[in-house]
Amino acid sequence: SLTEALAYCHEKHVIHRDIKPENLLLDHEGRLKIADFGWSVQSKSKRQTMCGTLDYLAPEMVENKDHDYAVDNWTLGILCYEFLYGVPPFEAESQADTFERY
Repeated sequence: SLTEALAYCHEKHVIHRDIKPENLLLDHEGRLKIADFGWSVQSKSKRQTMCGTLDYLAPEMVENKDHDYAVDNWTLGILCYEFLYGVPPFEAESQADTFERY
């Protein structure tokens, strides 16, 4: 499951920071794989870089606050919403409008 995969990453002190549907893959046996670790970081301390995809960013990243692995956990809620309603909860016509919705 995604929660197990993220728990494994977090046990290894890896923060993915760009969890979104496009980065979730299934192998030939239906097992979930997390892809695209381009924004990930291995760190035991909080980070400050705002990175990832706007529709899935945690509030602390949008507000340029320090963040840790909890930003990946926030994304689980965003994904649940999107899987139920078909769109991310803060999606808008433009990136500026999406940013304002946060």
